[in-house]
Amino acid sequence: MRHGKKINHLGRTSAHRKAMLSNMASSLILHKRISTTLAKAKALRTYVEPLITRSKEDSTHSRRLVFSYLQSKEAVSELFREVAQKIAERPGGYTRILKTGNRLGDNADMCILELVDYNETMLASKESVKVKTTRRRRTTKKSTSEEAAIEEDVVKKTLKTATKENDVETRNETPEKEEEPEEPKE
Repeated sequence: MRHGKKINHLGRTSAHRKAMLSNMASSLILHKRISTTLAKAKALRTYVEPLITRSKEDSTHSRRLVFSYLQSKEAVSELFREVAQKIAERPGGYTRILKTGNRLGDNADMCILELVDYNETMLASKESVKVKTTRRRRTTKKSTSEEAAIEEDVVKKTLKTATKENDVETRNETPEKEEEPEEPKE
């Protein structure tokens, strides 16, 4: 039984699991998006997010700690130069998992794991959706049925006044005799 065991061992030995997560984390940092199984993505998220948090403070100590996990100079330099600047204000949640369906061979749940601040399509749609909201008080707001009744009364009153005005205008107007065009004399 796995009572209280929080680490998914992914069916691998400790050394194999550490090497796999290190390689996947380096690929994620370099390419900003990777496709993998859902179980590996969830394990990788817990592995890479503390490293990204560590990259916010650019010091020799932080770089050495991250290098001990990633074992890749290119990934470490990319993380501290590019990624750390983009995620500087974000308090956490640097990765996003998007499920893509099942793999054909073994029907495993597949997904895309990506860095949140690097998906331009989602960022563009999020900016276009922003709508200015107004603050309203709950106590003064009327119920929807009362609002509907008030709107109906207003519409009825406007229709009555409009029909009365039209009737008055038609009564005041008298039909004028139309002048017939003169026929040219020959």
